[in-house]
Amino acid sequence: MAAGVKPPPYTKEILRLAGALPDRPTLDPADAIVERRSESCGSTIKVSIRMDGEAIGDVAASVQACAYGQAATALMLASAKGRTMADVDHALIGIDDWLKGSDVLAPDWPGIGALAPARERPGRHGAILLPFRALAAAMKEAGLG
Repeated sequence: MAAGVKPPPYTKEILRLAGALPDRPTLDPADAIVERRSESCGSTIKVSIRMDGEAIGDVAASVQACAYGQAATALMLASAKGRTMADVDHALIGIDDWLKGSDVLAPDWPGIGALAPARERPGRHGAILLPFRALAAAMKEAGLG
């Protein structure tokens, strides 16, 4: 690619992840259901969870977002089960720091490295963080944290 030219915003892997979102918008019954909107990009998400003690037993989501937000939601859904509030808070902080350019390795969330192209696109950070923020909010609404 020519110097000074940014790569395309979406890689094949990001588009694959975005297309892999499960068609399971809500849980019934759920211990908590939250809706959130990204202030930076307008993406919206609705997350419902069912807890298993202190950990997530099941999770579902519906999202209206760019491919980055959809891919991040797919990654969140794929690895949320069994996570505690501390796990989710740690992941959220790590992802935020990583997106902002921290020199640390990709955060400890399976597959999150696929979203590395967004590190150079601050306008997409809100969409990527949205599913993790909504998951944390749902856990708090369920009585954790």
